[in-house]
Amino acid sequence: MRTLRVGIASYEQMKARTVAIARGEYRPAVDEPKVWFTSAESFARVLSNRNRALLGVIAESAPDSLARLAELTGREKSNLSRTLKTMERYGFVHLTRGARGSVIPRVPYQRISLTLPLSTPGPVGKEAA
Repeated sequence: MRTLRVGIASYEQMKARTVAIARGEYRPAVDEPKVWFTSAESFARVLSNRNRALLGVIAESAPDSLARLAELTGREKSNLSRTLKTMERYGFVHLTRGARGSVIPRVPYQRISLTLPLSTPGPVGKEAA
């Protein structure tokens, strides 16, 4: 079963990690997250219950176009297009071109695993309360 690992880190943490990898100072472990969000809230917006249900419909029905997906879900094609493009940026879905320019969505993973830190870096003292 293919699992996409997702993590939460601040922009500064992600930047420092990327630079360390580029310099050869750090090599990510195989089981580390491949996709990063800056907050649990941003993750939840992209992978809301409605969007997870959408991924389930794609995985189960393998629609041959966005028009067919719109029929299956009752969602507007333009709304689906925007949502799927956002989810594609994070690797949750792959979009390919089909016959006559149709867009074919596919879900490459059966699971998404979120690594969520218990605390987030932020203000200390009175500002944190």
